[in-house]
Amino acid sequence: MASRNHIFVLADECKGCGLCIDACPLNVLEFADGLNSMGYRPAHYKGDGCSACGTCFYTCPEPGAITVIRNVESLEKGNCKHCGKTVFLIPDSRDPSRKRCIDCHQLLNEK
Repeated sequence: MASRNHIFVLADECKGCGLCIDACPLNVLEFADGLNSMGYRPAHYKGDGCSACGTCFYTCPEPGAITVIRNVESLEKGNCKHCGKTVFLIPDSRDPSRKRCIDCHQLLNEK
Protein backbone atom coordinates (compact mmCIF):
# COMPACT_ATOMS: atom_id res chain seq x y z
CA MET A 1 0.00 0.00 0.00
CA ALA A 2 1.33 3.44 -0.92
CA SER A 3 2.34 5.92 1.73
CA ARG A 4 -0.11 8.68 2.62
CA ASN A 5 2.85 11.07 2.86
CA HIS A 6 4.93 12.44 0.03
CA ILE A 7 8.16 14.34 -0.54
CA PHE A 8 8.06 16.86 -3.36
CA VAL A 9 11.50 17.86 -4.67
CA LEU A 10 11.48 20.78 -7.06
CA ALA A 11 14.24 19.53 -9.34
CA ASP A 12 15.38 22.88 -10.70
CA GLU A 13 15.89 24.23 -7.17
CA CYS A 14 17.97 21.21 -6.11
CA LYS A 15 21.76 21.50 -6.39
CA GLY A 16 22.36 17.76 -5.98
CA CYS A 17 24.36 17.97 -2.75
CA GLY A 18 22.76 14.78 -1.38
CA LEU A 19 22.37 16.05 2.18
CA CYS A 20 18.68 15.14 2.23
CA ILE A 21 19.42 11.67 0.86
CA ASP A 22 22.02 11.02 3.57
CA ALA A 23 19.81 12.45 6.32
CA CYS A 24 16.63 10.50 5.51
CA PRO A 25 16.16 7.91 8.27
CA LEU A 26 13.91 5.75 6.07
CA ASN A 27 16.07 5.93 2.93
CA VAL A 28 13.19 7.06 0.68
CA LEU A 29 15.22 9.60 -1.33
CA GLU A 30 17.67 8.91 -4.13
CA PHE A 31 19.39 10.81 -6.91
CA ALA A 32 17.25 11.18 -10.04
CA ASP A 33 18.35 9.48 -13.24
CA GLY A 34 18.56 12.69 -15.26
CA LEU A 35 19.94 16.18 -14.79
CA ASN A 36 17.99 19.33 -13.98
CA SER A 37 18.17 22.52 -16.06
CA MET A 38 21.27 23.61 -14.12
CA GLY A 39 23.14 20.37 -14.88
CA TYR A 40 22.80 18.89 -11.38
CA ARG A 41 21.46 15.44 -10.53
CA PRO A 42 18.61 16.33 -8.15
CA ALA A 43 17.19 14.32 -5.29
CA HIS A 44 14.09 12.27 -6.09
CA TYR A 45 11.45 10.63 -3.87
CA LYS A 46 11.29 6.87 -4.43
CA GLY A 47 7.51 7.04 -4.16
CA ASP A 48 6.70 5.19 -0.95
CA GLY A 49 7.60 4.95 2.71
CA CYS A 50 7.83 8.61 3.79
CA SER A 51 6.94 9.21 7.46
CA ALA A 52 6.83 13.01 6.92
CA CYS A 53 9.42 13.53 9.66
CA GLY A 54 10.79 16.61 7.85
CA THR A 55 14.48 15.72 8.23
CA CYS A 56 15.09 16.20 4.49
CA PHE A 57 13.36 19.60 4.55
CA TYR A 58 15.42 20.86 7.49
CA THR A 59 18.67 19.46 6.08
CA CYS A 60 18.27 20.98 2.61
CA PRO A 61 20.27 24.22 2.14
CA GLU A 62 18.05 25.35 -0.78
CA PRO A 63 14.92 27.25 0.30
CA GLY A 64 11.86 25.89 -1.47
CA ALA A 65 13.52 22.83 -2.99
CA ILE A 66 11.77 20.29 -0.73
CA THR A 67 8.18 20.17 0.43
CA VAL A 68 7.07 17.44 2.82
CA ILE A 69 3.39 16.60 2.47
CA ARG A 70 1.47 14.84 5.21
CA ASN A 71 -1.70 13.04 4.20
CA VAL A 72 -1.66 13.50 0.44
CA GLU A 73 -5.34 12.57 0.26
CA SER A 74 -6.23 15.90 1.92
CA LEU A 75 -4.84 17.87 -1.05
CA GLU A 76 -6.97 19.34 -3.82
CA LYS A 77 -7.24 17.21 -6.96
CA GLY A 78 -7.21 18.49 -10.50
CA ASN A 79 -6.35 17.67 -14.10
CA CYS A 80 -2.77 18.28 -15.17
CA LYS A 81 -2.54 19.67 -18.69
CA HIS A 82 1.12 18.58 -18.87
CA CYS A 83 0.96 14.88 -17.96
CA GLY A 84 -2.73 14.38 -18.73
CA LYS A 85 -3.59 12.79 -15.37
CA THR A 86 -5.97 13.60 -12.56
CA VAL A 87 -3.52 14.36 -9.79
CA PHE A 88 -3.07 15.89 -6.37
CA LEU A 89 -2.11 19.56 -6.56
CA ILE A 90 0.40 21.13 -4.22
CA PRO A 91 0.93 24.84 -3.59
CA ASP A 92 4.05 26.28 -5.23
CA SER A 93 6.74 27.00 -2.63
CA ARG A 94 7.30 30.53 -3.95
CA ASP A 95 3.67 31.51 -4.60
CA PRO A 96 1.04 29.39 -2.81
CA SER A 97 -1.73 30.71 -5.08
CA ARG A 98 -0.11 28.72 -7.90
CA LYS A 99 -0.45 24.93 -7.98
CA ARG A 100 1.95 22.21 -9.14
CA CYS A 101 1.25 18.68 -10.30
CA ILE A 102 2.49 16.20 -7.69
CA ASP A 103 3.54 13.79 -10.48
CA CYS A 104 5.27 15.86 -13.17
CA HIS A 105 5.96 18.94 -10.98
CA GLN A 106 4.79 21.41 -13.65
CA LEU A 107 2.92 24.58 -12.75
CA LEU A 108 -0.75 24.30 -13.67
CA ASN A 109 -1.82 27.91 -13.50
CA GLU A 110 1.15 29.86 -14.80
CA LYS A 111 0.95 33.63 -14.62
